[in-house]
Amino acid sequence: MVLPAVLVILAFAVFPLIISAYLALSRFALAPGGFTLKFIGLVNFRKLLTGSQQYHLLGNFGAPGLLQWALIMAIGAFMLYLLYRYFTTGGASLAGTLGRLIAAAVAMGLALTAIATTALGGVPGTVVNTLLYVVVGVAVQFALGLALALLCGQPIRARNFFRVLFFIPLMVTPVGIAYTFRMLADMQKGPFAPLVRAFGITEWSWATEAWSARLMVLVGDTWQWTPFMFIVLLAAVENQPRDQVEAATLDGANGFQIFRDITWPAIAPIAATVVLIRLIEAFKIIDLPNVLTGGGPGLATESMTLHSFIAWRTQDLGGSAAVGYLLLFISTVFCVSFFNFVVRPARRHEA
Repeated sequence: MVLPAVLVILAFAVFPLIISAYLALSRFALAPGGFTLKFIGLVNFRKLLTGSQQYHLLGNFGAPGLLQWALIMAIGAFMLYLLYRYFTTGGASLAGTLGRLIAAAVAMGLALTAIATTALGGVPGTVVNTLLYVVVGVAVQFALGLALALLCGQPIRARNFFRVLFFIPLMVTPVGIAYTFRMLADMQKGPFAPLVRAFGITEWSWATEAWSARLMVLVGDTWQWTPFMFIVLLAAVENQPRDQVEAATLDGANGFQIFRDITWPAIAPIAATVVLIRLIEAFKIIDLPNVLTGGGPGLATESMTLHSFIAWRTQDLGGSAAVGYLLLFISTVFCVSFFNFVVRPARRHEA
């Protein structure tokens, strides 16, 4: 009875992974009557990491200053501290040691890449852009979602109306949101154009500057996904132990003390889980940067998923598959580490 389901999973999940793995190790070329696939080993990955495509994936490395070097040393010291604590607290295993070494190496490599490409003279590539959307975007979405959940969890007037209102952006398709923000952000004909011209700004365009374009993508992504955080955290807030909240109120505890000692411990497992789900989804961002900016200016807003899509569209199937597998590796290490260091301790504390 299980065999049909297993076959479906193999057909639609495992089989494409195997084929894409072979494509990542091959060179695709059109030929008379069809195409050819030539096995070239790790050439596609070498091009992305150290070859002609390094600028596209990793970016251009600048010259870190004193502050950047201090930040790199602080991150390295923190990684060593985590490894030291793991080995000295007991219970270290071969699998756990290997996993933590891989996670520390990936984290250090990503930190070095992000710091070096954002230093003076550096240009971030698609890896750093993706990390920006994942780390900054998810953090802002979580903060806004938690704030709205705490607000709508209070006995305020018309809170049911606001619950529905805050949830509406999640029901809009990502492409629709991208086109909406593209129209809203039009500084020549958009609805905010008269306001911008009133301040004497007539020649400025956010789409021609790297960080303003990245900010616009982050704003659109935050507007779309904050309702997801909000609705899940609202359910967690409303399921916190009310008797403890009432007792703390009678004892004279203020709002911050109630949140710190009662609300946050109660919702922490749910909060960690919803952030993990959103992290997995954030790594796949493609709609907003593709429609809103086309990945530009230059490569300023291009994510790794869009990078893979552009390579596929230009019939570089091997390079596209290689980018996809690098994204799979980074996102897997990132999300597994978050699960082990955040989600699992939160659930253990709840138990």
